[in-house]
Amino acid sequence: MATAPAPPRFVSVEEYLKTSYRPDCDYVDGVVEERNLGERDHSWIQLKLGGFFLRNFAQSGIIAMPDWRFQVSPTRFRVPDLVVVRGKPDEKILTKQPLLCIEILSPEDRLSRTNTRVRDYLKFGVPAVWVIDPAEKKVWIYRPDGMTEASGEVLRVDGTEVDVPFSEIFD
Repeated sequence: MATAPAPPRFVSVEEYLKTSYRPDCDYVDGVVEERNLGERDHSWIQLKLGGFFLRNFAQSGIIAMPDWRFQVSPTRFRVPDLVVVRGKPDEKILTKQPLLCIEILSPEDRLSRTNTRVRDYLKFGVPAVWVIDPAEKKVWIYRPDGMTEASGEVLRVDGTEVDVPFSEIFD
């Protein structure tokens, strides 16, 4: 006979913020949620995109920060794979609206859980969210008015002149 999973342990925002999780975890309405760890393809794409924004920072003034806690509501903290912001960050935990959140799918990621994360970002006012699937070599762009599959050879960071070539995402 199978046993039921243990009920979630509720923690306060204060306890979540003073606890180090390895890897870092999301916090959703009192529950600490583990994030799926990336495998090689996930890590490679995260590294390549981070490197692209770092190489172009002096010219664009835009940087992508990996695994940075982002407070999307008083009781929700998310840890996107990459958060794209203008300028050098001055916050320990991001509370300001970024230009873009990027999620890179891992094999264990479920669509429902990914969509919940995307809705949190959009509800906070993030103009766009890129969801990247390393296995399918596809990118979906979520905006408040809907979702589209990226096509062409570049992705533009909304509200900027920054174009990211697909070659900076996929080999």
